[in-house]
Amino acid sequence: MPSGHDNPKLSRFDPLKRIITFDDFDHGFCGWTQLVGNYEHSLDSMLPAYAEHTQPQLSNVTHWDSGTHGSFDGTYALKVATLAKAGSRNVAIKRLTFRKPCPVRLEFYFAFKPEASELALSETDVKSIGFCYDLQQGSEGGNRVMPHFRFLNARDGEHVQKWQYKDAYRPFAEIGTAGKTVSFDHLADHDWKDVPGGGQKLCYNEVPTKINWHYVRFDFDLTTMLPVALQCNDRAFDVSGLSPIVIPAMNNLWCMMNILFFAEAATDKRTLLYIDSACLSGDF
Repeated sequence: MPSGHDNPKLSRFDPLKRIITFDDFDHGFCGWTQLVGNYEHSLDSMLPAYAEHTQPQLSNVTHWDSGTHGSFDGTYALKVATLAKAGSRNVAIKRLTFRKPCPVRLEFYFAFKPEASELALSETDVKSIGFCYDLQQGSEGGNRVMPHFRFLNARDGEHVQKWQYKDAYRPFAEIGTAGKTVSFDHLADHDWKDVPGGGQKLCYNEVPTKINWHYVRFDFDLTTMLPVALQCNDRAFDVSGLSPIVIPAMNNLWCMMNILFFAEAATDKRTLLYIDSACLSGDF
C-alpha cells in the first residue's frame, strides 16, 4: 500500500493499493469540467437546473482585503461557483470508467465560502456543498448507481450543519424527440435524508474572506455497489447501511464512473466551493 512518503503531495492522503487518479490543480483542470445537461437539437431542451451550470475555474483564492490566499499547498484550487441567486447550484464533474469492480476510495481537501460582498461573517449564506458518484455496472448487466452526499450548512437563515444522503429518484424527462435522451435532476433539493449521527460543526473563520481546508474520505465498493465509510476531518460516519440511488441500466453507460462536486447558494450571493486536490484509489 503506498505510504506517500516518497511523494509529499500524496502523504496527506491514505490511498488504497493503486492510485487511479491524483488531481493537483496547480497542474491544471486535471479533467474536471462543467456538468452539461442532456440536450437534443437545441441547448434550450436542457432541464432548467442544468442550464445554469458553468465551467469550474482555476482560482488562486484572491480576496479584496488580503490579496492572494492560494490553495492548500500551492497557488491554484478548483473553484465551483454558483450564481448570485438563492437556490442556485453549480457542479464540476470528472468522467471516468472503471476497469475492475473493487473497493475504491475518494479523498479530497475542500473549503467553502460565500462571496465576500459585504462586511459580515455570512456563515449561513452557503446552503450546501457535496459530492457524488454516477456509476453504471459492466456490460454484462446491472444498474446505474448514484451515491450522493451533501453537507447541509444552512437553510432559511439558520445553521443546520449536518451530512445528508439521497436514495430515491424521480421519473426521467424525455429530452428531444428521437427517444434516445432522457434527463432528471438528481441533485435537486428534495428526497435528501439525514445521515445517522451526521451532525458536524466545520471550521468557519471570523471574517468572510478567511478559509480553512477540510478533509473528506469516502469508501465505496464497486463490487456490491454500496457505500462503506464516510469521514470528514475528525468524524467518521457509518454509511454502510445507506442505500444509494439505484436506477435500471442505461443503454450506453457501461462501466461509467463519474465523480461530481457541487455547491448550492442559500442567498442572493455566490457560493464558492474550492477543491485543493483529490485522490481516487482502488484495491486492485
